[in-house]
Amino acid sequence: MKKWMPSEKELKNSNISKVMKELSVEFYLEFYRWSVDNKNLFWEKTMDHLGIVFDQKYTSIVDTSQGVENAKWLYGAKLNIVDSCFQNTDESIALIMDDGFGQVKKISQKELLHTVNSVANGFNEMGLTQGDTVAIFMSMNFEAVVFYLGAMKAGLKVATIADSFSGDEIAVRLKITEPKLICTQDGFKRGKRAHFLYDKCKGLAQCVVVNCLENKMKLEDKDRWFADFLSYDKEYISVKVSPDFVSTILFSSGTTGEPKAIPWDHTTPIKSASDGFYHHNIQKGDVVCWPTNLGWMMGPWLVFAALINKGTVALYSGSPLEKGFGKFVEKAEVSMLGLVPSIVNAWKLTGAMEEFDWNAIQCFSSTGEVSNPEEMEYLMNLAGGKPIIEYCGGTEIGGGYIASTILQENIPSQFSTQTLGGEFVLLDEHGQESEEGEVFIIPPILGLSTQLLNRNHHKVYFKSVPKFKGKILRRHGDALCQLKNRYFKANGRVDDAMNLGGIKVSSVQIESVLNTLSFIKECAAIAVSPKNGGPSALVVYFVSQNTIDRKEALKKVQNCIKTKLNPLFKVIDLVKIDNLPRTASKKVKRKELRNRYQNL
Repeated sequence: MKKWMPSEKELKNSNISKVMKELSVEFYLEFYRWSVDNKNLFWEKTMDHLGIVFDQKYTSIVDTSQGVENAKWLYGAKLNIVDSCFQNTDESIALIMDDGFGQVKKISQKELLHTVNSVANGFNEMGLTQGDTVAIFMSMNFEAVVFYLGAMKAGLKVATIADSFSGDEIAVRLKITEPKLICTQDGFKRGKRAHFLYDKCKGLAQCVVVNCLENKMKLEDKDRWFADFLSYDKEYISVKVSPDFVSTILFSSGTTGEPKAIPWDHTTPIKSASDGFYHHNIQKGDVVCWPTNLGWMMGPWLVFAALINKGTVALYSGSPLEKGFGKFVEKAEVSMLGLVPSIVNAWKLTGAMEEFDWNAIQCFSSTGEVSNPEEMEYLMNLAGGKPIIEYCGGTEIGGGYIASTILQENIPSQFSTQTLGGEFVLLDEHGQESEEGEVFIIPPILGLSTQLLNRNHHKVYFKSVPKFKGKILRRHGDALCQLKNRYFKANGRVDDAMNLGGIKVSSVQIESVLNTLSFIKECAAIAVSPKNGGPSALVVYFVSQNTIDRKEALKKVQNCIKTKLNPLFKVIDLVKIDNLPRTASKKVKRKELRNRYQNL
């Protein structure tokens, strides 16, 4: 297996090396341990390096008087995290986009700032005030970014919804967050197919609509076009808030049907930027690209990790599977390219990216799914043998709990370190520390959520969790194993959640929509992992209500998931079974079904 070793230049010029030199620390593992044992000093130094802008300085880095599970970071401070996104020079490039014709368009920091200010003024002119909620249901484009930053700058809460969701799933998210305004677009084209977004949300709240298609559609009377919404006033003083004021509401699957509504506050982006600074080595002027959406945590992560580190956000409007994406990465001179392993799998099958010059890439990053070593080695070679930062975390973390660095030997599909400033422990099924087991995070860590809008936060993350050496632990749900070289390997999930194409979804969510089909009496959805590692695939076991042809049944199942959940979820197999295996308390034994399928 191919490995990557850092050169003397990379060792010397990395962000981590520079901080280690300031501390007179020689070895990375010593620096990691220092970051955990001296959390206050670590986060204070990190915020200095990131240049986090405060209107009023904190009185303490973290207050744990109400318990580590309710930690209050930057206690006593006043800030608006958007101010920290504009610390570069006016002429520096803040965004790079494709123009739809194979060329790139560059937006300076000054241009971006003026548009963000016009958006913030636009929200106020529509009557929105601090604490109101707006929703963003858009593809990842320039307007989505300025809506996002403008809303936060105006002291608004932003509920982000991925552009791939069905109308039913959109309605669920809007019901939970109750936005006063929806920021959306008429639609977008991927290949020859048009996807209409405004049609899915019109009538659910007042909308501001970006015109992205060639022909303008008719809007409902109360709705308005983006061009008419923008204010002429390009100056705006950000609304200063307490650090725990909600900035973003994201959604992540739990093990029940309704998605968890997870609030980020104005400190959470600091965790994203910190991981970008240390683990992805994002430096001033670097171009950061990650095919994603604001509805997934890597969308906000991309914005903050790039801009706070004085880098450039690179946005491509089409599919990352098409050759146009490869050309965009080349022309934009992308420095750091992030993706989910499913994309690499598709690239390897088609060879679509092999003709492009990606030598500007300094490192890749992979997250969202378990990766395959052979595919990751293939990815390294697309840029002349560059390292891959394996990165795993969660929406409720604001970043990662485990990653890699460019200071250490890089091995495909392996994590070299716990993320700086945080720690976790692996426990086996008996609650004992183990080299293979379930991940339990040890709070406090900046970025960890402290509330859920529609669940009991303590019950979800802390109830019935054993202590470790007297320390309170937080449940996360991932499974890892530590290898002989002391690196880590992902083993998927231990609960009934699964990652499909980088999107987290619960078995219950899938089963609830499939149980509406007339031929299904009951069903169980499971994620099956390839033997050599790699993205999970969706398999459905079902008990039949009546006779139906298997091919027809599979078609109906896929169509049901496409229309009621997400067209990105693909069912690879449908298995008929007489009875679903259950525990004495009538819970479905999905683990048993996974083992049964993998042993077929």
